[in-house]
Amino acid sequence: MLTKMTETDWAVALDVFRASLPRRGDKGRDNRLFLEALHYFSVNNITWRGLPERYGHWNSVWKRFSRLSKSGVFEIFFEHLASLSTSADLVQMFDSTVVRAHVSAAGAKGGNMAKRLAAREAASRPKST
Repeated sequence: MLTKMTETDWAVALDVFRASLPRRGDKGRDNRLFLEALHYFSVNNITWRGLPERYGHWNSVWKRFSRLSKSGVFEIFFEHLASLSTSADLVQMFDSTVVRAHVSAAGAKGGNMAKRLAAREAASRPKST
């Protein structure tokens, strides 16, 4: 799987990212380093604490990511990127790592055991002594 971005890809991504940022507040020091940290984080499937020091302190990266996520910057960023593509509306992604199966999917019988026993007892013939 190709995960390295070319300089042209980075130039486009940085232009779109800068356009997606809110007008107020701190703009950050190095947008490319921040986006590279997010790219490394998602490609290598690590925790925030596992982020290499070359991207800065992990907590600073996480705080910036959290702040931008809550303000909706990434939704705007991906909408802008999709608008640049002629085939973005044809591409869909489904990430199965977040799909959770219900307990009953494991094959266990559901329901209350007392109800099932009462139903079985009611259906059986009466016993005499």
